[in-house]
Amino acid sequence: MVSRITALGSRVRSSLFFVPMLCVLGGAVLGQAMLAVDAQVTGIDPRLTATVDSARTVLTTVAGATLSFAGIAFSVSLLLISLASSQYSPRVVHGMFRDPFNKRVMGLVIGTFTYCLVVLRAVRSSLEGTEEPIVPSVSILLAVLLGIASVLAIIAFINHGAHSMDVSKILHRVTQEALQQASSGWPDPDPDPDPDSDRQLGGGDGDLPEDATVVRFTSYGWVENVDFDRLLQVLPPGSRARLETFAGRYAIQNTPVCRVWPPVDDETVHDSIRAAVMVGETRTMQQDVAYGVRQLADVALKAMSPGVNDPTTAHDAISHTGTVLADLLCRVPPAQHLAGERGQVLLVPHATTYAMLVGLAFDEVRLVSAEDPAVLIYLLDVIHQVEQSIDHLHRPEAVAALRTQAELVRSMVEDADVPERDRQRVRDAYLAWHNA
Repeated sequence: MVSRITALGSRVRSSLFFVPMLCVLGGAVLGQAMLAVDAQVTGIDPRLTATVDSARTVLTTVAGATLSFAGIAFSVSLLLISLASSQYSPRVVHGMFRDPFNKRVMGLVIGTFTYCLVVLRAVRSSLEGTEEPIVPSVSILLAVLLGIASVLAIIAFINHGAHSMDVSKILHRVTQEALQQASSGWPDPDPDPDPDSDRQLGGGDGDLPEDATVVRFTSYGWVENVDFDRLLQVLPPGSRARLETFAGRYAIQNTPVCRVWPPVDDETVHDSIRAAVMVGETRTMQQDVAYGVRQLADVALKAMSPGVNDPTTAHDAISHTGTVLADLLCRVPPAQHLAGERGQVLLVPHATTYAMLVGLAFDEVRLVSAEDPAVLIYLLDVIHQVEQSIDHLHRPEAVAALRTQAELVRSMVEDADVPERDRQRVRDAYLAWHNA
């Protein structure tokens, strides 16, 4: 249940609809409340009063202007998303939808428009069935203030949008989100883990008998979330299950979700197991800490592509990748064996390992940078820094994976079509940092 609430919260934060919708409702409620206040206020300063015609003009102008502002904000948002997708990576776009500042500006502008419509409806002249003209002066004054605030918000929005396209800010945002997900999904760093712990080192596949029941996907999409507590609850007492998927994997119809033994023919149990694995249209970081590393590596790959050829951006992306990787390697991977209260056992053999993370961070970047010695040297530097960040912990698998990457960088440059002087620079960097 908690996982589903968390997933729903993640979707709400990624939605451009939810906050503006609340602001529309808030604008309507505020308009009604201000009209009630106006009905009770007397003795208003004449300088704040208005005629029916001027009130309608002001409200119509503010409403029309804010609607135009909303169009500007929407257009700027689409432009920024398009530029980020083409210049850096389509996967960094998802985080731009989560930017709270953009949603607040959209909400303020649309909420102001709604407020003006509600107040405009209450303005009446003596020729429209009332004994005296109805001009809610306080409400109109607030409409003017909201209109001014909307103008300032749009200016701030454009400024914020321009700065948000800075690659360093994009990388910082992805890094920050990845670190937050790591802190919530992986246990805190353990300075003295048990070297034989399966939880730490990811040992044991936990094979089940061949006659185990196979529960299969009935839909397709990205696995966004796995509710392990619910899975354990729906398993029959004393049973064993082996999860065949994981968050961040694409699910294809009729492929296995998990295997259960002893065999279970109850379709209700099968449906409950499927319901515990949430499948969606997009990949998210909700339980998939590797997706943050994937996004940062994608920016580096895009920067090294022939159409962009921006080694400096690649350097920046590799640095941020190292930051996330160092944090993850200090932490303890999620458990691969979970036990229920009624003797159930859930095996999770596909949990993310240190070696998988190191490979994801550096493999593809290393391959595309084979003939760019400057990037290879920087890659060796970052690998060295990551290794230094965990040298006080017992992480043999992580250290071995990092040293393998460094050795692959060194051996790759030997076959690369680069001048001997550049080849020697890479050798020297390797000997300085990784020959201890």
